[in-house]
Amino acid sequence: MKPITVEGGKGTVELKAEGVLHLVWKPGTVLAADDVHAAIAKINEVAGDAEYPMLIDITNTQAVTRQAKSAFSIKCAASRIALLGTNPVSRVIANFAMARRSMPCPTRFFKSRDEALAWLLGASSP
Repeated sequence: MKPITVEGGKGTVELKAEGVLHLVWKPGTVLAADDVHAAIAKINEVAGDAEYPMLIDITNTQAVTRQAKSAFSIKCAASRIALLGTNPVSRVIANFAMARRSMPCPTRFFKSRDEALAWLLGASSP
């Protein structure tokens, strides 16, 4: 399938052939709660009644608001989530998103797309 733009235009969602949802945020994005809610709605729409592992590329994300952080605890069609970031800012954003929150499914941060996909597709434990 081709990437579908999330309402608000800050990201895209795609269900790849290997059965992994990909959410990619546009460069310089500052995530607000509305952006996260729009992404969750699009993810659920794409997934239908199924659950899929999901890769979220936050490499070029600039910041996450406190309100957006709370929205990350909402359950969506993801069975597990790999946050992908290749720079120190990505790591800070991932830590901020996951800090002291009960994530709705197993969630980990990765610097490597290959490692993230291996965990999403092959790991049986969180």
